Amino acid sequence: MFDLESLHRFLAPMDHAAATRAVQAITAAPKRLLERPRIGQRLEEFDPREVRRLLVGDYEIRYEITATTLYVLGLWHTREDR
Repeated sequence: MFDLESLHRFLAPMDHAAATRAVQAITAAPKRLLERPRIGQRLEEFDPREVRRLLVGDYEIRYEITATTLYVLGLWHTREDR
């Protein structure tokens, strides 16, 4: 599970303003997805499911679109070994 408070505590000693911007960008992303759910890149390896990824700064949000629901599947730093 991704913990935004922990992320902010980790980043703040290096650059408090950047830590705040990162958390704000990540928390704003779901609203963007609700407005434009297909904004992210489609990940064909999950076909026939419609799984997409959205990059928010150095973070990746993976999500799935169904007929009636948008599911956030994961969130992580792009430098993580995944």
